[in-house]
This record gives sequence, C-alpha cells and structure tokens, in this order.
Amino acid sequence: MRTISWRKGLVVTVDQTKLPKKLVYLKLKTPKEVAKAIKEMRIRGAPLLGAASALALAQTAYKSKTKTKEGLLRELKKTGKLIKATRPTAVNLFNSIDLVLGEAEKFEGTFKEFKDFVIKKCLEIVEADAKVNYTLSLKGAELIFDGDKVLTHCNAGDLATVQYGTALGVIKAAFRQGKKIQVVATETRPLLQGARLTAFELKRERIPFTLITDNMVGWVMQKGMVDKVVVGADRILMSGHVINKIGTYSIAVLAKHHRIPFYVAAPTSTIDRKSRVEEVVIEERKPEEILSFCGCRIAPKNIKVYNPAFDITPPELVTGIITEKGIVKPTPEDLEKILG
Repeated sequence: MRTISWRKGLVVTVDQTKLPKKLVYLKLKTPKEVAKAIKEMRIRGAPLLGAASALALAQTAYKSKTKTKEGLLRELKKTGKLIKATRPTAVNLFNSIDLVLGEAEKFEGTFKEFKDFVIKKCLEIVEADAKVNYTLSLKGAELIFDGDKVLTHCNAGDLATVQYGTALGVIKAAFRQGKKIQVVATETRPLLQGARLTAFELKRERIPFTLITDNMVGWVMQKGMVDKVVVGADRILMSGHVINKIGTYSIAVLAKHHRIPFYVAAPTSTIDRKSRVEEVVIEERKPEEILSFCGCRIAPKNIKVYNPAFDITPPELVTGIITEKGIVKPTPEDLEKILG
C-alpha cells in the first residue's frame, strides 16, 4: 500500500484520522496544507513525515513564481521553517529538510536546472524511503521464526512510511515468507494508532493478531503470549537511546524482566547524529486527547493532564536495531559503522 505520492504539484496521502472506518485520500495543494495535516495527525509516522516534508519543499519549487536561485532558496527555507514547527520529535522531518536545503545551497547551474534539481532531490527522498523499508523488513524477518508470537506497539507499517513499514514491515515480510506467526498489537492510547491503524493493516494482510489494551502487556508476557517485541522509532540517538511512541519504554522494561528480545526497526534516516538525550524535545499534545474518547468527555472538568506523545528507551533495554544496512547493537560504535 502506497501511503503518499506526488502528482504534478499535489501531495496525495491517506488521511489517517479517518481509519479504520474509511480509506480517504487527502489532496494537499500547498506546504501550508501539508503542515496543517501533520499538526492534525492526518500525516504521522517518522519516515512518512520525512517524505511529506520533502514533498512540501517540492511543492514550493514546483509552484514558485520567482526567477532567481536566491529567491527560490528563500522560499524553500521559509517552507522548511514552517514544516519544522509542526512536530518537534520525529527526526526524519528535520533530516529531509536539512538534506534538501544543504544540497540546494551547493548547486551550481541555471535557474531551471536548479528548480528541477530541487524537485528531483525531494522525490528521491520519497522513493528511497520505500526502498530502504523493504530492505530492512527483509533483514528483520530473519529474526522472526516459524511459530513466533510478536508484540508490536503503535503503528509502524505502510501508514507510517511511504510503503512497506518498519516494525510492521518486518512482521509482514516474515508472514509472506510462510512463517506461521501470531501478532499481539497494543491499542496505543490516547489516539489508538494500534487499534485503528495497525489492526487495519494486519487485517488487510490477513495476519493473525490479537488486540490488547496497553496495560495488558505485562500480563500477556507473563502468560507466554509474546516471544519477541518489534517496534518502530521516531528518533534514535548515537548513544543508542530510542525515542518512540509513549508506552515503548514500559514495554521494554517488561520485556527485559521476562527475558524477551526487544527489537527496534527503523531506517538510518531516523538516526540523529547530533543530539544528546537531554536535548531531545518530547512533544506534549493537547489535554483533550486524554480527556475525551471518540468525542465524548470521560474525565471531570478542571483537572491536570500530562500528555507526552513519546518516551525514551535506554540502550540497555534494546536487543538490537534493525536497519536497511543490517541489524546492530544500540552502541555508538555499531551505529557509526552503518552510517559510514
């Protein structure tokens, strides 16, 4: 399933707030519309955010009326600033923008060549995401054995990427290889990405799965219902710390206690070469996401709410990181090797 595409200046992508009731495609005409869709979680998932960010820059170049390289560069930087202000945690968003702007500043040639170069570079980022996710899915599938029961959290499938997925890509690849596996999917409060999106993808693929609430994880591990955990990531630090959907850290702690391997699947574009763990900004979302459920208020008025979207799992709880370049330990040395 292709989640996002480019159609002559339009960014066409699945509206993830409509699932699983309806499969609706957004047709975004401007970078402002892309930014709004990201803020509203209509576009979500770290690799997909990277692709959407690149396509917002492509739109800027495609629709620009300026006649100079300097003028277009200013417009591209303005769009980059707009998109970077949407969500602070997923590093792919920042990496895509920085890559395009960095290449654009170094380009030498005519204005038309420059404009074409920017659009081509943006589209390359989108295509690269699909390719690397397919590759890492196959590499990760080597870790999944016939008969395994695999737990995953949030949504790291087609819908979180351009195509194939990361953690869910690994699971799908193993299933397509004929391995008889069972999946345990957490509902993923408060926005229910597991119940709405992962369950949608697993059912579509006809992969056997069981949906559980987030607070059942320890119990199903104790009952022997989980052999391995595979999750995605919104950012991986060179120290091996993994930033992912809130609840990931708790699952990693429980996996360690029950001696269950805990794997993280993510493309190398999710690795943050620069930030230290104390510098990572954890997005805090609106209280309404916790105070209400399907439009119905479920908590009393005038109460405090804490709603971080992500948490940080330390490297000592991570068995391995699955990337398109191989499966590595969460150490600076191993991460440096795959980044070259």
